[in-house]
Amino acid sequence: MSNADIALMQDEWALRKLAMTYARTVDRGDGPGFAALFTEDAAIEGPGFRVQGFAEISGNPGMLKLMYSSTMHTVLNQTATITGDTAEGETYCIAYHVNHPQDGQYTRLDWAIRYQDKYVRRNGKWLFAHRQLLVEWTEVSPVTMIG
Repeated sequence: MSNADIALMQDEWALRKLAMTYARTVDRGDGPGFAALFTEDAAIEGPGFRVQGFAEISGNPGMLKLMYSSTMHTVLNQTATITGDTAEGETYCIAYHVNHPQDGQYTRLDWAIRYQDKYVRRNGKWLFAHRQLLVEWTEVSPVTMIG
């Protein structure tokens, strides 16, 4: 295996880890940790929303904690095209959102997401420059909370 192949694999792993850290920080309500994954002028866009910059982005996890009892974002397939210190890619995700109970019953809103990502490497670290959520479908189902 060549040094170029090894460097490519390291970059691909760093981008995958970035997506997994995104999922963990949003689900844990870690606004500062979440914002640290983005450039200072980055934007996140999705159905009916757009947030841009550290201040707005750092508020996302807290907003989700208010909207839902619990969330769990899973990272699935990921592809990326890396060109020097920039990259573009697509990351699949199922995002599970447990609604606050109504009449004692919890329901779960699932989003099948394809993130369209743009990345930049700054000081040796990959960051999101732009993240767009494309929701392929949603599903609502009853759920039993444990613990």
